[in-house]
Amino acid sequence: MSETIAFRGDENIGIFTRVFEDVAFVPLGIADDYREALIERLGVEVVEVTIQGSAIIGSLLMGNNKGFVVSGLALPEEVAILEQYREVLRLENTMNAAGNIILANDEVAVIHPDIPEKVGEKIADHLDVDVLLMKIGGIYTVGMAGVATNRGIILNPRASEHEIEAIAKYTDLPIGTGSVNMGGFLPGTGLLANTKGFIAGAATSGFELGRIDEVFGFVE
Repeated sequence: MSETIAFRGDENIGIFTRVFEDVAFVPLGIADDYREALIERLGVEVVEVTIQGSAIIGSLLMGNNKGFVVSGLALPEEVAILEQYREVLRLENTMNAAGNIILANDEVAVIHPDIPEKVGEKIADHLDVDVLLMKIGGIYTVGMAGVATNRGIILNPRASEHEIEAIAKYTDLPIGTGSVNMGGFLPGTGLLANTKGFIAGAATSGFELGRIDEVFGFVE
């Protein structure tokens, strides 16, 4: 079950929202229709929060069913909210926009290739996943270059066969490529998804929705 929507007129919904299997974290004061779409389409609890006092939740938070990774600049009261749902790892190095630099599900995480190796190891341990340090389709901000759920992984259209094969070594899930918002080549900026459904940015075309459906296996 899918839907397209905007966040305060912006189709880049993945920048402002981070969705997991059970919960979606959103900025303060969201509209009722946005909240209802998340609940109905993704079957999640909706929690309003800031990260670093900011509304760009999707850029600063990543994780899976086992843990969250968040910017080390997150305020203690913000981390306390996250800790009600998972254990939280804070990225204290300069590369700390977790939602931008990590793409993860419960099996594998792809991380910005320039992140320190020790930090990569901490993320691997915290999320209990295999980790690859690599670009996706020439994009270093891999958290926005794709969307990963426990149904499948969709990567930006520039992803190479070599990159897809590298990720496929760590998962049997479908891996495909696709765009959002009429050709936007960073799926993570305009797509929210879990195993129950997805919501794409308001400018996403029918063809793009069909491709997302196909990758995540929602096509009947």
